[in-house]
Amino acid sequence: MQRFLPWLLGSLVLFQACSELGTDPTGPISGVGNVPVGDGGLCLIEGEPPRSGGVAKDGIPALSDPGMVGSSHPLASYLRETDRVLGLRYDGDWMAFPLNVLRWHEIVNLSRGGVPLALTYCPLTGSGIAFDRRPAGGVEFGVSGLLWRSNLVMYDRTTQESLWPQMRGRAECGISAGVVLPQLPLSDMTWRAWKALHPGTLVVSQATGWDRDYKANPYEDYERIDAPPPSDLKPDPRREPKERVLGIPTNQGGFAIPFGIFPAGSKTVLHLSIPGGPVAVDGTPVVIFWDGAGQTAEAFYPTPEWSVDPGAGGSEVTFRLENNRIIDSATGSSWEVDGRAVDGPAAGSRLREVQRSMVSFWFAWAAFYPTTELYSPSGQVPRP
Repeated sequence: MQRFLPWLLGSLVLFQACSELGTDPTGPISGVGNVPVGDGGLCLIEGEPPRSGGVAKDGIPALSDPGMVGSSHPLASYLRETDRVLGLRYDGDWMAFPLNVLRWHEIVNLSRGGVPLALTYCPLTGSGIAFDRRPAGGVEFGVSGLLWRSNLVMYDRTTQESLWPQMRGRAECGISAGVVLPQLPLSDMTWRAWKALHPGTLVVSQATGWDRDYKANPYEDYERIDAPPPSDLKPDPRREPKERVLGIPTNQGGFAIPFGIFPAGSKTVLHLSIPGGPVAVDGTPVVIFWDGAGQTAEAFYPTPEWSVDPGAGGSEVTFRLENNRIIDSATGSSWEVDGRAVDGPAAGSRLREVQRSMVSFWFAWAAFYPTTELYSPSGQVPRP
């Protein structure tokens, strides 16, 4: 019974979020467990079938090109300064996608500018990821109602549907199995911090066409840092289950930097040589920017795309803090936590985000990367 309770908690949370829809939580999707997937096979991922999350297919309704308004518009008044948003630059605009909306919809399909994207968030794993939909034929994604290791399983809206666990970023079952969705740079921070970085930002309007209370958080108790995860996997006790971590996939199985090691109100710069190297760039050092005011961390390669000639030593730079400003060693310019040089000779330069890095809850990162290394200022924390 004790092993069943965490899963039950997750299902109840999902029921709470979607109870207005009146869907059948036992309703099947093509490609679930013992039901054939597209090409006639059974859906197993590392020997485990996806499991029902307590709602039917599309019981959590994905959005398509929702209305966007300015930060001071009345239809953005549902947001508090401390609410978290996922932010990215898309089709020439800075855009914010609040967790207030994403907890209720989980996927936002975007089609501006000819590049179709899927902005995704799983409330159970705390993971927000933006994907390029072109490798999937540009089709929209929906919420399957399934979970794999407590994570959102997306499906593509085709006649032969495939299943895509969000934190994997690739199709695991169906005709598209093995297809990888490129990941776009994404910031995960407070609304106040995002507005300070991008005063002209657009944000999802509360007029989504769905009757939801976007001021309410149906996962508030679930998101407590010490709340148990909705999983029958053995928890990794090195950190609290719902602590946010910045995770980096590596050739040796993953690396995580917990938010709890950073100072609450100031900025921090960490230069790291990650064991195994980031995926596809083995051995490349990375730099972590942390902003305590915005409660956000991002990982970059310390090889800027310069807007000016930085001179000798500009191919790889180091960063330091001066008066709570991030300064580079080559030009003395000031950088923001999202990897942009905003003041000094190199203003307009950018850092490349580490491929497939993401923010998630610790329990989820450890479930997807069970051999993950865990960073600590006092040295690596051994696995249990």
